[in-house]
Amino acid sequence: MLFSFSVSKLLTLTRYAFSLSSIPNFLPISSSNTFLLSFSSHSPFNSNEFDVNHAVSSFHRMLSMNPTPSIVQFNRILTSFVKMNHYPTAISLSHLLEFNGIMPDIFTFNILINCYCHLGQMNFSFSILGKILKMGFQENTITLNTLMKGLCLNNKIREALHFHDHVVAKGFQLDQVSYGILINGLCKMGETRPALQLLRRIDGKLANVVMYSTIIDSLCKDKSINDAYELYVEMIAKRISPDVITFNNLLYGFCIVGQLKEAFGLFHEMVLKNVNPNDYTFNILVDSLCKEAKVKEAMNVLAIMIKDGVKPNVVTYGALMDGYCLVNQVNKAIKIFNTMVHKGVVPNVRCYNIIINGLCKNKMVDEAMNFKEMHNKMIVPDVVTYSTLIDGLCKSGKISSAWELVDEMHRIGLQVNVITYSSLLHALCKKNQLDQAIALVKKMTDQACCSRSII
Repeated sequence: MLFSFSVSKLLTLTRYAFSLSSIPNFLPISSSNTFLLSFSSHSPFNSNEFDVNHAVSSFHRMLSMNPTPSIVQFNRILTSFVKMNHYPTAISLSHLLEFNGIMPDIFTFNILINCYCHLGQMNFSFSILGKILKMGFQENTITLNTLMKGLCLNNKIREALHFHDHVVAKGFQLDQVSYGILINGLCKMGETRPALQLLRRIDGKLANVVMYSTIIDSLCKDKSINDAYELYVEMIAKRISPDVITFNNLLYGFCIVGQLKEAFGLFHEMVLKNVNPNDYTFNILVDSLCKEAKVKEAMNVLAIMIKDGVKPNVVTYGALMDGYCLVNQVNKAIKIFNTMVHKGVVPNVRCYNIIINGLCKNKMVDEAMNFKEMHNKMIVPDVVTYSTLIDGLCKSGKISSAWELVDEMHRIGLQVNVITYSSLLHALCKKNQLDQAIALVKKMTDQACCSRSII
């Protein structure tokens, strides 16, 4: 047994109480559609409701069978609810099992722990652990890993580390997944150094490419690129082969500190090691070159990308459009936009805004307005779209047209922000329309979006 102290002490120490009534949106079991729909808010899409209906029907059908199927069959259905993010449904049905005299096994309990973790109910998760111990089941690595992952998901990384220390002290052997969870949790909280220290504590056989890649990624985000590269060299020395994620993390690190030469050297090394670049790899390079106004070189990378059979996506095309606008070649940016649409890649609002911003900066406001109208059916404009157009119109002296866009924003429910108001204010002052400018300042003050720097 993992824990030498009693279950009651475990529950007292962790201050956990098991009560279904405090689960958010918990409803009693019913085979009706009302029961199914009550949980739809826990799923990102309603398109899986048919699958949920089917799974619940199968569950009730199995309950009515004689003899009753094994718990293994019920666990499969509970797992299907978890995959559809219907955690409360899985919890409710598991209690229906017990009500019908079907005893759960360790896998059932692990499913329940996972559900409570995703619902942010860590107290219930640990109550299930107490139940496992009380019923005499042997907790396994999956149980402990699920609890640690749940703590990390709920930003309780310190508690996860304490839990790790406790189970290790009790002689339980954790695995690669366990340490991968902890290292990932630390890095997501910005605790890169403690993650590195934990890696150093792990037995050499446990450390793997995922752990190294996670820490390399975190070091790169901290702009500690030299430390990240040293860790890359270390993993190779330990015969841990880097994968595409490792290389992508390092490439990103080199690019964000402006070391493009080193980035392309690493890209060459990646190819020599027979690690196939993916769309993210090429996008890092294309974006970095475009930000340095090296659009010609970025187009060369695009050619290699296509030659290697990797399809450019909306991020690739967006970076190229941004690059062309940066060097004041907005017509070429529009050509890229049209190519993207022709290739069947659906542009997003960022692509839309890049073109509009490029046109406005080149004092082509009428063309920007035409572009907006032309693509309105394809893309829904956002606050950035309107702010850019309003700024362009104001700088062109077309204040009345700018106000029309402000009215349009109000009509479609977009909040006018301080950037938009400041464009209007500067234009009014420039035209000596001081009464309107003062009225606008008052409106901005009333809406709490005014600062001294604008005035």
